[in-house]
Amino acid sequence: MESEVSLYDRIGGAETISSLLDSFYAKVLADSELAHYFKNSPMDKLLKMQKEFFSAATGGPLTYSGKPLRDVHRHMAISKREFARFTEHLIETLKEIGVEEQASYEIISHVNLYADEITNDVY
Repeated sequence: MESEVSLYDRIGGAETISSLLDSFYAKVLADSELAHYFKNSPMDKLLKMQKEFFSAATGGPLTYSGKPLRDVHRHMAISKREFARFTEHLIETLKEIGVEEQASYEIISHVNLYADEITNDVY
């Protein structure tokens, strides 16, 4: 029986995830609507956690070792709109680095599973 190739391997593994995060965070940090959330963030630690998150999310070898996402984002009051903007940058970056459309949908779908843990705006 053949085993299914993981999403991690289909997108190009660690190299693609590193490229994705570098380009993605350049966009996010240049976005006046989102940049303030990262003003005091240690970017090296953030990128390490994101590499783990995206690796785990795509079936790669790394396990996410950070705090629960709800705990990390609780004090930030991130709106659904801001989360959507963050996701728009992710979609754009996936396209730019050549991740196939189906794989991009799978990645976005996984990220969206955490929307309620990351957002906490009050309407």
